[in-house]
Amino acid sequence: MLNLISHLRAKRLCPKPNNSYFPCFFSSSVSSTRTSTPTSNSSISNFLIETLAFSQPQAVSISNRFPSGKSLEKPHSVVQFLKQLDFSDAHIRSFIRRNPETLFSDVDKTLKPKVQFFEDLGFTGPDLGNFISTHPRALFYSLERTLIPCVDIIKKTLVKERNNQDLIQVLRRSHWGSSASRLKCNIAFLESCGLVGSQLSMLLKKQPRLFFISETALRDLLSRVLDMGFSVDSGMFVHAVSTVGGMSAETFSRKFELFRSFGFSDEECMDMFRRAPVLLAVSEGKLKLGMEFFLYDVKLERSALVSWPTCLTYSMGERVLPRYRVLQVLKCKRLLKKEPSLNVLVLTEEKFLEKFISRFRDDAEDLLVAYKGDP
Repeated sequence: MLNLISHLRAKRLCPKPNNSYFPCFFSSSVSSTRTSTPTSNSSISNFLIETLAFSQPQAVSISNRFPSGKSLEKPHSVVQFLKQLDFSDAHIRSFIRRNPETLFSDVDKTLKPKVQFFEDLGFTGPDLGNFISTHPRALFYSLERTLIPCVDIIKKTLVKERNNQDLIQVLRRSHWGSSASRLKCNIAFLESCGLVGSQLSMLLKKQPRLFFISETALRDLLSRVLDMGFSVDSGMFVHAVSTVGGMSAETFSRKFELFRSFGFSDEECMDMFRRAPVLLAVSEGKLKLGMEFFLYDVKLERSALVSWPTCLTYSMGERVLPRYRVLQVLKCKRLLKKEPSLNVLVLTEEKFLEKFISRFRDDAEDLLVAYKGDP
């Protein structure tokens, strides 16, 4: 483990010939060839327009991928097969646009076995259409070499899988195209870094894309997280990997800049991130609204947010503001013996209602009105 961490920390065309001396008639010939446009396969483009309501430019662009004179027998059978599965025209258009070669697939040999495989996993009706239309290449990978091994590995990695729902979530968010061997190697590498069991399962559900990237990219990601001060022994390490791996460097920097605009130092920004890595997964709009509320309305010190940045991750409309209104009413009525802490946001709704509304029977109606935000 120590050797691995040390290794992670340590990582961190010929010019074109000049044809200006060629005679003018050569230049004319070349120019004329360059400006010619391919003739579209009108039978395919007409089929796409009339059968699936493709726009003419889209239909022509797709039909130009195929030689003229191709039979429409396979396109007819492919579209008919997809419609029998209750795919909408929008699903089929997306499917063909992303992978035009689909039009000339063999329905019985190529499409049906893969569709049956995904149906057996739990994809049905509109869910199947949504999945296939956004992952068209999934129908062209080998069942034996890619699909079945990948699914088996994912199933084995997931902890306490609920009726294939976690599996379906991972498949929806995965970038199909990597081999089972890459998936297996990335899992082995993450396990060697201490991400095992429920932590590995959580990362797979939140950021399945990371399990299909190159090993070099994965090593670089973990190296960056270690450089930020996280330890592989910390429970926050997996959350940091998930957060950093789920956003671009530009987005990461932009969110840090947002905190700086409210007066937080670089050290305070990093301290907040180490305490609550999920903080940077929150939208910039929500972060801004939260900081304005806690710093300007509640008048908290910045140090309070640095100590407990998790309060910025809660919903303002559903949790923070309703509870704040109730506490304000309680303070006005002098019903509180001491000032409540930010931990009031951690309470479940049932616990909050019991502790701050139900027990004040004479004022419960006013408190409930404040909680619901009724005028």
